[in-house]
Parts: sequence; C-alpha cells; structure tokens
Amino acid sequence: MKRTVVTGMGVASPAGSGTDNFFNNLLNCVSGIRPIAAPLGDRLKLRLGAQVSDCIENSFGVRSASVDRFSALALSAVQEAWCQSGAANQCPPEQTGVYFGTGFGGAATVETGYTDLFVKNTNRMHPLSVLSAMPNAAAANIALALGCKGPCLTYAVACASGAVAIGEASRAIQSGAVTMAVAGGTEAPLSLVILKAWEGLMALALEDRERPETSCRPFAKDRTGLVLGEGAGALVLEEYEHARARGAPILAEIAGYGLSNDATHLSKPDAEGQAAAMRAALREAALTGIGANDIAYLNAHGTATKAGDQTETESIKRAFGEHARTLPVSSTKALHGHLLGAAGAVEFIAALLALTRSVAPPTAHLWQADPACDLDYIPLEPRELKSPAAVMSNSFAFGGCNAVLIAKSVAPSSALRAT
Repeated sequence: MKRTVVTGMGVASPAGSGTDNFFNNLLNCVSGIRPIAAPLGDRLKLRLGAQVSDCIENSFGVRSASVDRFSALALSAVQEAWCQSGAANQCPPEQTGVYFGTGFGGAATVETGYTDLFVKNTNRMHPLSVLSAMPNAAAANIALALGCKGPCLTYAVACASGAVAIGEASRAIQSGAVTMAVAGGTEAPLSLVILKAWEGLMALALEDRERPETSCRPFAKDRTGLVLGEGAGALVLEEYEHARARGAPILAEIAGYGLSNDATHLSKPDAEGQAAAMRAALREAALTGIGANDIAYLNAHGTATKAGDQTETESIKRAFGEHARTLPVSSTKALHGHLLGAAGAVEFIAALLALTRSVAPPTAHLWQADPACDLDYIPLEPRELKSPAAVMSNSFAFGGCNAVLIAKSVAPSSALRAT
C-alpha cells in the first residue's frame, strides 16, 4: 500500500488565518469568539459567534462576493496550502482529486433566497442561487481553480465532515486511485436560521458578560456549551514517492484513520463508539510502527458541552488505557469555536502544527477543571513536546459518526508501510 504525506496546509479561522498566525494565536490563547453584531445579534438570545475577520478576498482570482462564503473560505485555505506545497503543474490533472467536507453548504445563499422570497416578496431568485448553495460548490470551485480532473467529492457528515474528507482522500492515495489530493472542510453557518436552530437545541454557551471571548470553556467545571464559528482548513496530500521525487516539503505522514458509528442516538455521544474509532485509527497506525504510547498529543473534539466533554474523557481512557493519564490533550474550540464541517480539518491542522513544531496548544480558559474530566487537558499554557512521534485528532458528529486521524513524523523510505 502506498503512503500518504502532507505537503501543504492552509487555514482560515476565527483564531487567525494563515497557519503561522493561527497557531501562534492558539499558543497565546487569542480568542476569536465575540458577541455577534446587530442586526443579527439583536435577534438572538445567545449572541456569541466566531467569525473570520481576516481578508479572504480574491483567492485564485475568484471574488469572494461571487460565491457563497463557505466556498470563499475554502478557496482561501486551499490557496495557502497549494502555494506551500508547490504543487502547481506537478501532477497530471486526472490524478489530482478534491475531497472536501461541509455540514450546511451555502447557508447564507439559502437564507438570502428565503428572505427575498418570503420577507421582501420578490418573485425572482438570484440566478446563481443553486450553484452557490449546493453543498459541493466549495469542492467544485476548488477543482475549477486548480484544474483538478480527478474525483471531486463532498462529504456531509456533520461535525466529522472535514476529518472524513481527509481520511477518504488519504485512502484514495494509498490505493493508487489518485496521486495528489486537496482535502479539508469548510463551513459558514452564522446565519440567523442556523443560529436560532442551535439555540433551540440548547447546546450553545451562555455569554460571560465581562469576558465574552472566554465563554467557550472545554473541560471546565463552569462550561455551559459550544460557540458556533465559521472557517476552513485545507491540506495538500500526496503519494510519498511522488512528493519526494519532486522535492516537495514533506510535513508529516497520515498514519491512521478510524471510523465508527454509535448507532445509539442522533445527538447523545457514546463513549464506546468514540473509543472504537480511536482504536481503529491506532490499529492502522500500528502498521507504520506507531503504537498508542507514541501519540504525543491529542486534539480533542472538546465542544464544552456537559455531556460531550465527559463522554470524550471516558472514551480516551477506554482507547488508551494507562497512557490516557499521561497523554497531553487539549481542545482548541475554546478559541476558534465549533466550526462544524470545517472542525475536523482545522483541528487536525492544529495537531499537525503541534507535531512539526514540537509544542502543543493549551485548552484556554480552563481555570478550574471538571472533576469528571480528569485527564491532562493542558490548561492555559502551551506544552513543549520532546521529539513527538505522532499526534491524533478526534471529530465526533451528530448522527453518531466518529472520525479519528493520526499523523506521524515522516519516516525514512526504509520504513515503508507493509504491502
């Protein structure tokens, strides 16, 4: 079986866009969570959101105003990853695929259409409404921008969408179906309809009036829920020998990908289902020489809901046994919010940066941990990692889908995966 390596990374996030800015802000606990401004905020009981404030105009020459925001965010992240990889004209278009995830697709376009039709009583929709709103618009715009003629696939698996897209792209490379892939996730859910729907679900964080930017507090005793955010994360994945032959910057290797389904409840998390996905990823990583004790850092799903954080704590214990007690774990959602379909991609990039830079981002605002969340959740300050071998990222979704990714430091060619 072929090896999949990462040769480029890109981020557009509320905690900063561009991988350097993003990771520095994670290390320094710079939050992108804010009260949502009027007029949208005036309609909300829980008015917190995490918005991308950086300029994302004209990625690949595509005006952001000409596409839905979820596509514009995706193109911004892909442009950074593509440039870093030096991938232009390095692989036949037919051997280059696009694998991207999203939960809601073009939410802003849909809401604008309904507003025009039912509120403003217009009798005509924008002619590009369908092409902007369709869930595969982001992947299609990426393929158009890069000239990718291989598979162009969209994964809609709620909060696991980005992680699933990366995992499936890696499998396509391992099987030989493609040589190179652009993979990740994107989401722009800060529309009134989606925010009000999440209010109804009663999973959103209460606002800390004095320090609203600290309102999302994963694993903390005083946590009250999640904060929705927008963003995108993108990776350029490549077959190892192809990347090495062209002198590409090989950043890490995809060592494991695990999937499971709880099959118990649409929204209530299940510790055994989550542990099963972690075990599956670890079994695959074992084929590359990585064991559970080699995982140096875990980026947790860590949404800051009461049930979610406690369940994930238990699932990590089941998957890692004694190593769970010494494993550094953090949730970066405290700073960038829950990015839904983009979460798995952005958080995996945070884990990759921890691996390549030997430092793990902390769990911000964790002033007092919940006694039921009793693992090493790296409170408040970053943690140096000494020669980390591998990292893990968890993504657990409504519907019961659990997706786990493992990346490892790049091994020499003598350590090729068994065929």
